[in-house]
This record gives sequence, structure tokens and C-alpha cells, in this order.
Amino acid sequence: FLDRFDAARDQGFTAVEFLFPYAYPPDEIASRLQKAGLTQALFNLPPGDWDKGERGMASIPGREEEFRASVATALPYAKATGVRRLHLMSGHGDRNDPRSVAAYKDAIRHACAAAAPLGIDILIEPINGRDMPGYFLNDFGFASVLIAELALPNLKLQYDIYHRQILHGDV
Repeated sequence: FLDRFDAARDQGFTAVEFLFPYAYPPDEIASRLQKAGLTQALFNLPPGDWDKGERGMASIPGREEEFRASVATALPYAKATGVRRLHLMSGHGDRNDPRSVAAYKDAIRHACAAAAPLGIDILIEPINGRDMPGYFLNDFGFASVLIAELALPNLKLQYDIYHRQILHGDV
């Protein structure tokens, strides 16, 4: 993982994105970025237990404290790397369940409040069910309505054209 920074630089990249930095100390990642002359574009908040299929916990009622702890885990990495965007993965859930919707909104509010003093945007990304079956945030229309409703200045849409095409077609 840590060797990828030099490899990216050697291929002419000026910025990098990765899923999760949490297996390495923040200062080590920051050092590798700086040495390679790269900008960190984005990484994800901790997703829960990735190896067991978890893809976030923001929309899962009863996991609020764990989610808040994940935000606290991510912020030192954000500070060290200078990243200005963190992706908040919703997790698996049912958007028709009012408790899941409420948990998701609360999680977004918490993450945005924690990240705002650092000048960091929180991004939400609709992901298609073919690649991630059961993912809570699987609709661009819902994401748009949610962003407008919450009206948080540092809440943004992570627009992935691949997921948009699979979810809604006719890009």
C-alpha cells in the first residue's frame, strides 16, 4: 500500500484516492504523500467490518456510537494528509425504514459538524446494487433530496458516472 504513492507519482499522477488508510499510522501516510509530492483527494470513513461485508454503518440504527467513533478515527488521518473530502458510506439498509433514514441523517449531521472546523467536505455516493447489493444509498434522486433537505454547507454529492449509469441509465 505505502509503495503506491511513489508508483502514482512515477506515472504522472498529482493526486491519489484510496479506500481506507487505517492500517497505517497517519504520519506515515502523510510522509509518503509529501515525499511523492501528491495530494490526497479522498478516502472513506471507516466502514465497519469490511471483511464481513459491511460497507458503512451510518444508516444502521443502533450503531450510532460506533459511527461517531469512526469519524473520530478518520479525522487525525484527514489532518495528517490534508485531505479535504471524506466519503461517508451509508452501509446496508432499507430506505423505506424510517429508523434507517433517521440514523443516516443523524450520521451525516454529526460527520459534517465534526469535519467543518477542519474545512473538510463530507461526500455521499449512491452505489449501484449490482456491485453492492442492499446498499442503503442507491439512488441519485434520494441523495439530491437529502442534500437539499439537510442544507449543510459541507455535505456534497460524490458523483460516480459508473454508478449513475447502472442505477438510472441514459447518462
